[in-house]
Order: sequence, then C-alpha cells, then structure tokens
Amino acid sequence: MRLALGSDHAGYVLRAQLQVVAAAEGHSVLTFGATSEESFDYPIAADGVCRSVLDGQADLGIVICGSGIGVSIRANRYPGIRCALCTSVQMAELARMHNHANVLALGQRTTDPELAAEIMRAFLTTSPDHGERHERRIRQLDAGCS
Repeated sequence: MRLALGSDHAGYVLRAQLQVVAAAEGHSVLTFGATSEESFDYPIAADGVCRSVLDGQADLGIVICGSGIGVSIRANRYPGIRCALCTSVQMAELARMHNHANVLALGQRTTDPELAAEIMRAFLTTSPDHGERHERRIRQLDAGCS
C-alpha cells in the first residue's frame, strides 16, 4: 500500500517510528512535514498528506501532531478527506468500516508508540463496509454542510 505520513515537530518522533514499521511491513511511504523536532506548522504537514491522498499518490494517509486534534481539523477541511482521530484499535477499525476514513490522525503526546503502531495496522488492514446505510451516510458526509 502507498502511505502518506505527515507530522509537525510534536509528532516527528512518532512519525519516524511508524514509517519504520510501515516500511518493514511492505508499505511504500511518502513523508511530509517536519524534518526534525524544530518548530513546524501542523497545517502544512496535513496539507501534504491530504493532497497526496486526493491526487492518488497515496492510498491512505496518517497525520500526527502532539494531540492529533490540530492535524485532524485541518485534514477535514479538504473535500473528499475523511480523517479520524483514533486512540484505540477499535476506533480505527470503525473509522474505516463505517466512516470510510482515508486519513488517520494520531497524537504523539497522547498515544504510546506501540499502541499507535497497532492502531495504524488496524487502519491499514480494515476495509470499508459498503452496506447501504454506510454508503448513504458517506454520501451525506461528502456532500458537506450548507
């Protein structure tokens, strides 16, 4: 699978750890954002990930900041991106199955690295449920608000 991983400075270490795990499991990885723990703005990191998912360079994306909140807010401003901030394996599975999430948000300060790797694995291996009720709700999500 082709993954896009992006982070600000507060998510840099976790992004590097997940990049190693993803590559070891056979995924190709594009990275965006911080190149160290020096200050880097999270909206810019999320932008790179979202654009790569939307233009087909990546199948799924992962965005990381200190809490996961800022990157998830930014990612969800893109039409066609359904970003889910997940703190458990079950949340990641449900985000993929029921919400057809295509970007996972994680917080380096809030999620243990081993748990983050398990959440990532669940996100990458769970398929969307294409049942009518889920498809209807996805259409509603993608239609936006007026």
